[in-house]
Amino acid sequence: MLRNIYSILICGAVLATGTANAQEDTSHRLPEQVMQPVEVRSVRIGANAPFAKTDISGKELQKQNLGQDLPMLLQYTPSAVTTSDAGAGVGYTGVRIRGTDGTRINVTLNGVPVNDAESQGTFFVDLPDLASSTNSIQIQRGVGTSTNGAGAFGATMSISTLGQMQEAGAEGNFSAGSYNTQKYTVHAGTGMLKGGWQFDARLSKISSDGYIERSASDLKSLQFTVGWKASERTSFHFMLLTGKEKTGQAWNGVPQDSLATHRQYNELGQKADGSFYNNQTDNYQQDYYQLFADHKFGSFITGHIGGFLTRGRGFYEEYKLGAAYADYGLPDVITPNNDTFTSTDLIRQLWLDNYYYGGLGYLMYEKGKTQLTLGGGWSQFAGQNYGYILWAQHGGVDDHYKWYTHDAQKNDLNVYLKWQQFMGNKVVLYADAQYRTVGYFINGFRNNPKLYPAVTYNFFNPKLGLSYLLSNSRSVQQKVYASVAVANHEPNHDDFETSTTALPKPEKLYDAEAGYEINKSKWSAGLNLYYMMYKDQLVLTGQVNDVGAYTRTNVPNSYRAGIELQAAVKPAAWLSINANATFSQNRISESAEYVDNYDLGGQDTILHSNTNISFSPAIVSGGGITFIPFRNMPHKPNLELSILGKYVSKQYLDNTDNETASIKPYGVCNVLLNYSVHVKPFREIGIHVALNNVLNHLYESNGYTYSYVESNERTQVNYYYPQAGFNWLAGLTLKF
Repeated sequence: MLRNIYSILICGAVLATGTANAQEDTSHRLPEQVMQPVEVRSVRIGANAPFAKTDISGKELQKQNLGQDLPMLLQYTPSAVTTSDAGAGVGYTGVRIRGTDGTRINVTLNGVPVNDAESQGTFFVDLPDLASSTNSIQIQRGVGTSTNGAGAFGATMSISTLGQMQEAGAEGNFSAGSYNTQKYTVHAGTGMLKGGWQFDARLSKISSDGYIERSASDLKSLQFTVGWKASERTSFHFMLLTGKEKTGQAWNGVPQDSLATHRQYNELGQKADGSFYNNQTDNYQQDYYQLFADHKFGSFITGHIGGFLTRGRGFYEEYKLGAAYADYGLPDVITPNNDTFTSTDLIRQLWLDNYYYGGLGYLMYEKGKTQLTLGGGWSQFAGQNYGYILWAQHGGVDDHYKWYTHDAQKNDLNVYLKWQQFMGNKVVLYADAQYRTVGYFINGFRNNPKLYPAVTYNFFNPKLGLSYLLSNSRSVQQKVYASVAVANHEPNHDDFETSTTALPKPEKLYDAEAGYEINKSKWSAGLNLYYMMYKDQLVLTGQVNDVGAYTRTNVPNSYRAGIELQAAVKPAAWLSINANATFSQNRISESAEYVDNYDLGGQDTILHSNTNISFSPAIVSGGGITFIPFRNMPHKPNLELSILGKYVSKQYLDNTDNETASIKPYGVCNVLLNYSVHVKPFREIGIHVALNNVLNHLYESNGYTYSYVESNERTQVNYYYPQAGFNWLAGLTLKF
């Protein structure tokens, strides 16, 4: 604990996301909303909306964009906890916000849903170097405003990538660092051409050996954007974004007993002789095709319409020890010597082959003090899962034997109406209502091919809020706000493997928020209170259902309550200090724990009450101090040095408050250095250095647990995801 606190003190306490900038007199206008890209205006909120949000510009992202995945670049935003399977921020990474995992965080790309339709997770590894194409991100915490795609159950993340170079130019970004991490990015654009056409392209390649053994990543991506301004009122955009990844599997984590002696251990792919299979990998390609049209109907109405296709396909390959032939629909193997083999070592591939397509749009009316938005979208997911056996030690398998195949379909339709109204010059009323219908049709599971669940959900998600502008001038902006919102969230694909007779219930969330914000020329501060009450939240309990699978179970009542604090101060032109901290309580009223009992068969049931929700730390804070010694000094290069810190308190691996199944608190200190100079023939040369975990703190950011009873004794098994000690990245940017 002392070392964690020391880390934070050294790194400057806690980080915020906002800056203390002077604001123009906005009266009843919405300056943030007006400046937002057209494609995301309907799913984002402006400065006066009564919700907690964070806006991140593409420029801020580029200061630390040296190859790590997007979640790692967002680790200093309020209430966020990030993790990396490979331990160094490249490959499979994730982010939780207010303890809410990625399956409950709605993510959109230019307004298009990104969450996987089946698992509802967002896999940023399939979008390598997305940060290099990102113009802005808005994160809304809590339910937030209505959006497209999966239900927002803890946060929404709106990413915009359609911005194009204003003038013809090119840019190259090259970086390298620890664990043989390398990043190569080239970006070029034509600027506006005759006839209103504009073309931009980006190519990226990222590779890393990873901190964990055999967790190497080989990532490639391309983005091609075409814009056409057909007239002053009409424009079109097309974007192709494709990403291809090959990563070593590190998703099992490290056994607890190996942390002290072999923190980088990876058990996946191990053969009977102790060696490791050399192609224990995950392989996937995802292609995004997006086409948008925008038109301004007169002075007050703007329209936006779009269509999209997301194509995903790939597999993971793995070496399996002692696999039973019967599990693959195969007979036992009998040799000429009459030896019988009921199991075998084998190599298999598990495939996904998905199409996700649909349309979306909105009409926005803005006149005087009134803003009305009518929008929505429709999508259909069609996916096929199948598996091959490539090789079996004892034979008995045909070449590329396919032992299972099943498909699934998911339809999603939503329509929403949003109304923002100034009542005089001080009071802003916000109302938002969404109707969403979701249909699942699943034709079997890998382990239960004869289970065919089909269900339709109809959700109504209302939101209502009020902001009171205490002051709204050039020198100071100040407001108080409050809101209430309802969200509904459908179960994931795997949750439907619950039972042959019962279906999982959808989850419901009631979210109440209230806050205060002040923004002055040299400092800003904010406070947000939230109470999120869940009904039928789905959690892992260890229960094995009647089809033999461990699945999530609905718990009747649970809640998250907390306070989010933010502050920023700029005491001098060359110095700024930012801070945020979240203090929360996250509880499940009543739940059951199920423990496998190998002595008696079946499972023991243990009841718990008023326990902490797993992976929900009571304290999350971050902080930063930035020095800019040459700010506003002519003929001087730009130099910026930031010292950043992050602290995360204890997290439980399950919902039982078991101290032996928890993640220890940790604190991390990073240092960022950005230097740029204008030297002909370049428009700009930039040098970037990231020193991560400079205090070399050994910590774990994620994990899981299970237990069993054998010989009348309970054994707890914990796995963790260790993060790299001190590591570094350095990059060079050349702009032409």
